[in-house]
Amino acid sequence: MTASPVTTAADSDGVAGPRRIWAITSVLAGMVLVVLDTAIANVALPTISRSLHVTPALSVLVVTAYQLGLIIALLPAAALGESLGYRKVFFAGTTLFVIASRFCALAPTLAWLVAARFFQGLGGATIMALGVALLRFTVPRHRLGRAIGWNALTVALASAAGPTIGAAILSVAHWQWLFTVNVPVGAIVLIATRTLPKVPGHGRPLDGLSVALNACTFTALAIAVELAPTRSTLAVVLFLVAMSSATALVRREVGRPAPLVPLDLLARLPFRVSVIASVLCFAGQTAGLVTLPFYLQHTFDLSPLMTGLCLTAWPLTVAFAGPTAGRLSDHVPTAWLCLVGGVLLAIGLAATGLLPLHGQPLALALCGLGFGLFNVPNNRAMFLSVPRERSGAAGGLQGVARLTGQTAGAVVMSLLLDLMPLDAALRSGLAFGATLTLVAGLTSILRTGTPDAMPQ
Repeated sequence: MTASPVTTAADSDGVAGPRRIWAITSVLAGMVLVVLDTAIANVALPTISRSLHVTPALSVLVVTAYQLGLIIALLPAAALGESLGYRKVFFAGTTLFVIASRFCALAPTLAWLVAARFFQGLGGATIMALGVALLRFTVPRHRLGRAIGWNALTVALASAAGPTIGAAILSVAHWQWLFTVNVPVGAIVLIATRTLPKVPGHGRPLDGLSVALNACTFTALAIAVELAPTRSTLAVVLFLVAMSSATALVRREVGRPAPLVPLDLLARLPFRVSVIASVLCFAGQTAGLVTLPFYLQHTFDLSPLMTGLCLTAWPLTVAFAGPTAGRLSDHVPTAWLCLVGGVLLAIGLAATGLLPLHGQPLALALCGLGFGLFNVPNNRAMFLSVPRERSGAAGGLQGVARLTGQTAGAVVMSLLLDLMPLDAALRSGLAFGATLTLVAGLTSILRTGTPDAMPQ
C-alpha cells in the first residue's frame, strides 16, 4: 500500500479525500482524551482518596498536577511543533499521554499517581496547543470556522459526558480503569496521526533558559493561587517570583524571530484583542460555572443529581451552537458574532440569579448558546489573524488564555465565598461572570475594521 503524499505549508486546500476525515478524527479524538481525563478524574477523587489512604485535600493533587503540566507545557509544545513539525510533536505528545495513562493505572501510591498525572498534562498540552493548528492545515481555509465548530462540539460533549462516563466506570470497575481506557483510544489516535498533514518545521532549537523561566512563572503562579486562601503571605511571595520570572522571560524573548512567548503575534491588533476577549470570557464563564452548583442547591434546595442534570443544559447547548457558529463565522464578521455571543452569555448568567426554578434550564441553555457563538468565532479570528506557519504559537497562547481565564474566575469566586455571606457571594459571582462576559463581547468590537483573515 502506497503512502499518501504529504501536505506542506504551501497547500492551501488542506488534505484531500478520506484522508481529511481521518486527520480530523485524529485531532478531535485527541481532544476527547484531554477533556475527558479532567472530568472523570474529578469524579474519582473520593474513591482514589479511600483507595490510597490519603485525605481528600491531598487527593486534589491528582487534578492540580495535571493542570500544572498542561499550563507549563502549552507554549513550549507550540514552539517545539513549529521547530520540528506539528505532526511529529503531536504524535510524541499523544504517545507521552498514553504512556503516562498506563502509569496512572499502575500507581500504588499518591506520589506515583501525581507524578504520572503531571506527565499526562505535559502530553495533553501538546494535543491542546497543536490540535487547531493541524486542523488549519487539514481543511480548506474557507472551512476553518466549521472545523473549529466541530472541535467545540467535541469538547462540549466530552465535558458533558465526562462525569457520567467516570461514574459508570467506577460503578463496575476499580478507579485504575479510568486511566486504562485511555490506552486503546490513544492507540487509535496514534494510528490516525499518519493521515495528518506533514508541515515542515523551521528547525530552530528552543532556548533552554526561556523554557525554564516559563516553567518557573507558571509553577509559582499556580502554587500561589492554591495557597492564597490559607497562606496569603507565602502566596504573595510566590506571585512576585512569578512576575519576576515572567518579566525576565519577556525581556529574553523580545526580538527573536519565533519567540517562546509569541510577542510578535500579540503585536497584531486582531490577535491581541482575541486573546484578551478569550481571557475575559473564560473568567466570566468559570465564575458562573463555579457559582451555579452552590446557587441551585442553596436557593432551590436541589439534590446534587438534579443540579447536575440542570447544568447539563449548558454544555449540550454549546454542542449545538458550536458547529452553527463555525458555519456562520465563515461568512459573517467574527467581531459581531462574538458581541452577540458575549451579550447572550451575560444575559443568561444574569437570568439565573433572577428566574424561578422552572426558568433555570432556559437561562443555562442561553449561556451555552452565547458561549458557543462567542468562542468559535473568537478562535477562528485568533488563528486567521496570524501566518499559517505561526499557527502553533497561536494555539499555545489560546490554551494559556483559556487556562488563565479559568483560574482567574475560580480564584475570584473562592475569595467571594470566603469573604461574604453565602447568598451575597453567589449573587455577586453571577453578576461578576455576567459583567466579564459582556465586556468580552464588547472588547471584540475592537476587531471591526480589520480583516477577519490576513493574506496567506
